[in-house]
Amino acid sequence: MTNHRAYPMFDPAKAGAPDDLCPIATVINPMLPGDWRSLRPLVDRDKCVKCAVCWLYCPVQCIVEKPAWFDADLRTCKGCGICATECPHRAIAMVMETTG
Repeated sequence: MTNHRAYPMFDPAKAGAPDDLCPIATVINPMLPGDWRSLRPLVDRDKCVKCAVCWLYCPVQCIVEKPAWFDADLRTCKGCGICATECPHRAIAMVMETTG
């Protein structure tokens, strides 16, 4: 009988050896969505009336409340643009992410 394994890298005879696991997701990666974003939201504070529609629709809940407007936490924002699309006052524009 032939032994067909779903993961050919795993060998029960060598269990505990460093190469007995698939290398994917074996090291914790501290990367946040903001690290790979290409567009970011820019809030026009004069147009924002704090209606919270951006907060409601944000899939990663990166919208934070400021004293007179809502803003995006750029560490967790993935740049999807849903907040800008859904804003009824067009107070959010998506701009190219700058490096450095």
